[in-house]
Amino acid sequence: MHGPELLLLLVGALLVTAAAKRLGWSAPLVLVAAGLAVSFIPGLPEFALEPELILVLVLPPLLYSAALDSSYHNIRANLRPIGLLAVGLVIATTIGVGWVAHLVLPELSVPAALVLGAVVAPPDAVAAVAIGRRLNLPRRTMTLLTGESLINDATALTVYKVAVAATLGVTATWVDGLRTFVIGAGGGVAIGLTIGMGVRWIRTRLDDGVMESALGMLVPFGAYLFAEELGSSGVLAVVVAGLYIGHYAPRSSYYTRLQDTAVWRSVDVLLESFVFALIGLQLKTTVADVDVTTGLVVAAAWILAATILVRFVWMYPAAYIPRFLSKRVRTREKAPGWRGITVLSWAGMRGVVSLAAASALPLDLPGRDVIVFCAFVVTVGTLLLQGLTLPWVIRKLGVRGDEERADALAEAQVQHAAAQAAVHRLDELVDEGDRTPDHVVERLRVLAEHRGNAAWERLGRQEEESPAASYRRLRRTMLEAEREVFIEARDSGRIDDEVLFRVLRELDLEEAAMSRE
Repeated sequence: MHGPELLLLLVGALLVTAAAKRLGWSAPLVLVAAGLAVSFIPGLPEFALEPELILVLVLPPLLYSAALDSSYHNIRANLRPIGLLAVGLVIATTIGVGWVAHLVLPELSVPAALVLGAVVAPPDAVAAVAIGRRLNLPRRTMTLLTGESLINDATALTVYKVAVAATLGVTATWVDGLRTFVIGAGGGVAIGLTIGMGVRWIRTRLDDGVMESALGMLVPFGAYLFAEELGSSGVLAVVVAGLYIGHYAPRSSYYTRLQDTAVWRSVDVLLESFVFALIGLQLKTTVADVDVTTGLVVAAAWILAATILVRFVWMYPAAYIPRFLSKRVRTREKAPGWRGITVLSWAGMRGVVSLAAASALPLDLPGRDVIVFCAFVVTVGTLLLQGLTLPWVIRKLGVRGDEERADALAEAQVQHAAAQAAVHRLDELVDEGDRTPDHVVERLRVLAEHRGNAAWERLGRQEEESPAASYRRLRRTMLEAEREVFIEARDSGRIDDEVLFRVLRELDLEEAAMSRE
């Protein structure tokens, strides 16, 4: 893909995304459909999917941005079910789809069929999460979808490498693969944690929001490349670094937080628009490289059905058997309802990672063209079939989150304590002899009290500081006191990260409004 073609694709994808958002439609699904339609236009340049571009330049920033916005506490609390999805389900999908692929396509050897299973094993939660947020899915459901998508790529790519090696006749066993995964996962976690801690240490000493954001933009690429160079999982390194930096982001400066939010949201929109449009545009290339027959289309349809069915077969036992076997699970976790499990089962849309992995297959791999074609059918089929019907399934089953009331109550309680802390800090400064005029102090006190009540209602240097400068200085001190109370409440588990992020943004915007060059 040359420069002009890439620019044309990016501009077109952004325009389609903007139109979809204005109409209230799911942008990823519209982009895929638009790409499919555009691929039929005669004379259009060939937009070939380049695996290196996706796996090195697109996947790391998307994973990192998702990790920054994810809740470490929620993921840790749901690590067991996330592990069953991100590791157990990926392996089960590889085996189940591989078995079906070998049955319907006998020309594919067992190792080659398992390669196909590994290629289509990891779901991409971008479209599902976008729909879930719009329809207010329960927080735990959203955490499972997000947590699964953060980790499952690492599992799938490891299984994929082992299966490819077996298909090519290279000495590789599944025991070797397990050892590779354990070593790669452990190394990826260690590298990601080390990079996250190092970057956080540097950023706290820069005191320059622009430099802090610039350094943060290097993290996903550095973590991925460094981990892969050392034989570890680059995906896990990126995810762990993002979770660590995101968890401690509330203690960075307001300017850095606001700027990071704007930067990474822009990056997300650009890259997601690019990859979903690119998925649709692969139709011409995929069909041109394989002899498409009725038998192949029917076989691809069976493989698509198997990919969807395996997720259903796995989800219900994985949700209920651990509760039956473990009293600890029954005590610590709320019993899952069948409606929520059904929504999770139907939210297994595949994405660009599957196509990138298929395109990266060695050219001499037996059955390569058939694997690429089937991977395309599964990716587009799940995006359009499940993506278009997921909102209907959610509404029909009545699956909605009930955390809004609890969040509002928890926020009001902590906001009251934060307002008291701010007023107490103000009184301390006045008692220490601060020369701020009384009317400014009173205005600050009233503002703090108003902020404390609002949550309940929602259920240049100079010798003498000017009153305006005194107000800004003291108000910043009070805002910092409020932040500390909310962060402590998050760390102790009294409020969720979503509440913390919402309140922090309010405080950050207020502080930004007071800033002067």
